[in-house]
Amino acid sequence: MRTPPASYRNAPQLPSGDEIHLDHVGHFVDGAEAASMALARAGFTPTPASVQVNPDPAGGPPRLTGTGNVCAMLRGGYLEMLFKTADTPLGAEFDQARARYPGLHLVAFAIADAAASHRRLEEASFPMQPLVAMQRPVDTAEGPGIAAFEVVRLAPGVMPEGRVQVLRHLTEQTVWQPRWLDHPNGAQCLRSLVTVVADLREATDRFSRFTGRPAQMAGGASRIALDRGSLEFVDVDTWTERWPALAVPSLPFMGQCVIEVASLDVLKRCLEAGGFAPQSTGGGLSVPFPPALGHGMWTFVASPE
Repeated sequence: MRTPPASYRNAPQLPSGDEIHLDHVGHFVDGAEAASMALARAGFTPTPASVQVNPDPAGGPPRLTGTGNVCAMLRGGYLEMLFKTADTPLGAEFDQARARYPGLHLVAFAIADAAASHRRLEEASFPMQPLVAMQRPVDTAEGPGIAAFEVVRLAPGVMPEGRVQVLRHLTEQTVWQPRWLDHPNGAQCLRSLVTVVADLREATDRFSRFTGRPAQMAGGASRIALDRGSLEFVDVDTWTERWPALAVPSLPFMGQCVIEVASLDVLKRCLEAGGFAPQSTGGGLSVPFPPALGHGMWTFVASPE
């Protein structure tokens, strides 16, 4: 495993070899319009809404997966706002997750070889589903395009934290279009996801096996460093000590997303203009998610550069 760069801004978007990146996190939201407005108010540049489909193996028309999305594309990873589009198994999973709490319920990791990742997870004793091809239509500056992926999925219920998956991007240029990468708030890269769990050791060990990366334990928290980005797990007491005003709605809880920005001063002005009251926290700035994006917290940190 290579040493992660001091800043993720200039790292390659997609992994190579056996690298694994924190690719994106997903909010489960009510609808596209409210999510877009909430992202814009926080200084992100939202993409147009897109409805996700699966290709028909028999050659028929694409079939709805059950969700669509609006995204904030970053120079390292992205933020995804998922909304329901159909009563499918994926749509039912969406409803069940939102019944626990509205907010973050998805974390995805990018790899370079989906088949090899699927085999590795089987060898690590994870119950698996077959590899699946997914795509969604996207508008590009040149006209209609397709965003396509190979997705490595675990069996339902294996990861109680939410939808935890690995994917291989097949169409980098249509997903990370230059026109969506600049944000008024200076957001650059997805840095970390913090999840509150009931059994810190068990969750940490499971995600360490899942990512193939070692973990570091420290009191009521643990951390898994990836080739880009990281995962952190905390127990309820540690979360409550950090964020006494933000209650844990249900366990497990994907509660905090850490994002690298170009300038905290620019970010602060942007958030305040959007009606947020950022709180200084350990060298960064934190705000609760706007209500349309659910229950949880953004923490923004400055690029070391």
